[in-house]
Amino acid sequence: MIITRKSLPRRTLLKGFGAAIALPLLDAMLPAMTAQACTVANPTRLRRLSYIYMPMGCDISRWTLPGDDLSELSPTLSPLAPVRQHVTAISNMEIRNAYPGTHATSNCSFLSCATAKRTESTDYFLGTTVDQIAAQQIGQQTQLPSLELSMDLMATVGQCDNGYACVYQNNLSWSSPKTPLPSEAHPRIVFETLFGEGGSPADRQASLKKRASLLDGIGQEITRLRNTLGPSDREKINAYLDSVREVERRIQQAEANAKENPLPDLDRPMGVPAAYADHAKLMFDLQLLAFQGDITRVTTFQLARETSNRTYPEIGVADPHHPLTHHGNDPEKIAKVAKINQFHVSLFADFLQRLQQTKEGDGTLLDHSLLLYGSGMGDPNVHDHLNLPILVAGGAAGNMQGGRHLRFSKPTPMANLHLTLLNKVGVQLDSFADSTGQMDELFEPLSI
Repeated sequence: MIITRKSLPRRTLLKGFGAAIALPLLDAMLPAMTAQACTVANPTRLRRLSYIYMPMGCDISRWTLPGDDLSELSPTLSPLAPVRQHVTAISNMEIRNAYPGTHATSNCSFLSCATAKRTESTDYFLGTTVDQIAAQQIGQQTQLPSLELSMDLMATVGQCDNGYACVYQNNLSWSSPKTPLPSEAHPRIVFETLFGEGGSPADRQASLKKRASLLDGIGQEITRLRNTLGPSDREKINAYLDSVREVERRIQQAEANAKENPLPDLDRPMGVPAAYADHAKLMFDLQLLAFQGDITRVTTFQLARETSNRTYPEIGVADPHHPLTHHGNDPEKIAKVAKINQFHVSLFADFLQRLQQTKEGDGTLLDHSLLLYGSGMGDPNVHDHLNLPILVAGGAAGNMQGGRHLRFSKPTPMANLHLTLLNKVGVQLDSFADSTGQMDELFEPLSI
């Protein structure tokens, strides 16, 4: 790295053998930013979108908040207590184009609000998803236009659900109606995508054997950079690199454990943490690092695939998730579904806290991000797409009003919410899918 002026460019990288580490926003970068700088250079603006998908709907009775704010949380949303002031819950959203009501259409319509062509073959057709519309604009100035993540292997092909090709169930993101984008569930692959310089898998493995950490290859560059920075920036650099190293350590530990206990898991890639929560937290932390280094500004994350038969022994649910959702109004099964829902929400809440604790410019990563959490299915027992469980978080830099429960008097298109979030991060559209207008209520405390 060659520093030719006092003000560092925002795209400064620390490069070494096998590594290319993007930096967080530093005070030393701000003087170089002019009034003509784009949104990415302005630390006071919204500039990130994150979409987190919860599969197979929920028990809406335990999800729904009792009042118009988050002062009293419902059982499922109770983990949001530490970040409630940054979250808005929205009731009575629907996706009409998801019918005839399947797991496949629940997944693929969540970000597209489009009708999936019913086919078991390769002539599938959907619509461009909102994350990719955003990536086409706000993602073109970053290393990765978008990042697609999941928790499960998505290798199933053919027909998965009532005549719909598995591609609809496997992929949240579509860059065009005919182009689904596969997601990645392996933390090592994601880590090297964010911080590695590329090369073949064999090359990367050979370089890893020569050092304990990818960061070891940039030691001299780190020292040189630190000598040019003030105390505040040195502290930011140290904290950021410590976080990168800790994530890498956890990945290495998971890989070591897999070698010691090489038991196959049909849903989980080899070399990832055995515990679901550990895996999920790693994937969330990788998104945080990607945002902090401005490696990408658009992410999608499937907490589990639709029809997942994953069990959750760590929270006392030994039954497979999907069969539980077809509960036939059995109170015991419904309670277990709600327990899984609450567990997923708790992981999202942890992510929000980490974003809130990460300073950036005049605020935090959470302030400068908009996050949408929810499902494309409402009641899984009947496979409907009404009254979807939806949360929106962050957005303080865009004047989003948190701590509220917005309850619409009649079903409101999910496309309205997508359109609103796109416009808030600078992607100006007049309409999206079956939208009927924007939801200004999110950013202004109005009565509905």
